[in-house]
Amino acid sequence: MEAIRTKIKRRLQRFIELDVSGLRRYILSLFLKCKKVTVDDLHHAITKEYSTSRSAVASMVGYIHSKLGILSAHKESYKTPIVYTLKDEYVDLITNVLNKTNKNCSSSNGT
Repeated sequence: MEAIRTKIKRRLQRFIELDVSGLRRYILSLFLKCKKVTVDDLHHAITKEYSTSRSAVASMVGYIHSKLGILSAHKESYKTPIVYTLKDEYVDLITNVLNKTNKNCSSSNGT
């Protein structure tokens, strides 16, 4: 289990390092806050802060789900949207990585 967490932590750090606009961090923080969301819920929340399309949000959620492995997806029926849930075992990992990168960003911006 520890090897998987290490891989996920490394992928998560790389994912955040490539975040130029802050959108990736914002999406991860929304998952920490809400735990269960649909793409439409995320898009609605994100458009308050960022100008982005629904398909861009869906693409990023799909990437987080498939490549990072920190989300689970559930679909009640073919008529309902997919509900993405943050896996409980990765909440602390995401929080730590976001806090660590926040400190790095603020210290590098201060010089």
